[in-house]
Amino acid sequence: MKLSTKGRYGLRALIDLAQHGGEGPVSITSIAERQEISERYLEQLMSKLKKAGIIQSIRGAQGGYVLAKELEEVSVGEVLRALEGDLNPVECSGFLLEGGCQAADNCVTKYVWQRINDSINQTVDEMNLKALVEVGENLKESKADQTCVSNRDCRK
Repeated sequence: MKLSTKGRYGLRALIDLAQHGGEGPVSITSIAERQEISERYLEQLMSKLKKAGIIQSIRGAQGGYVLAKELEEVSVGEVLRALEGDLNPVECSGFLLEGGCQAADNCVTKYVWQRINDSINQTVDEMNLKALVEVGENLKESKADQTCVSNRDCRK
């Protein structure tokens, strides 16, 4: 399975929004600058996320985007499906109840494809924005500690 830039950039933008959302609505300009994503492209992604009910837009001079749900309620799978559609890397007509593959009853490979599809969906559904924000915070702390170790003037 290979995700397009929609999924990759959209997830990055949503994590950025989650990290900076405590400060109020986050502008598309600030997300675009931090993530180095075109504002026009980001607008398209945010529109899809808004339509999926993951984010809300706030109008006005101090407007921007906010999450429509709590961090732990937004799974990576939900985000990727909103941006990419179906995440199954293998389309197998043997999965269809009617009008599917004529060899489906005797096809062993459909069980391989089903397990792969199920594994991917389970993995992305188990991860949520809260966990990703925490990973981001840990990475920042780790990098700050490394900088401090290499910098004699560092004081905590």
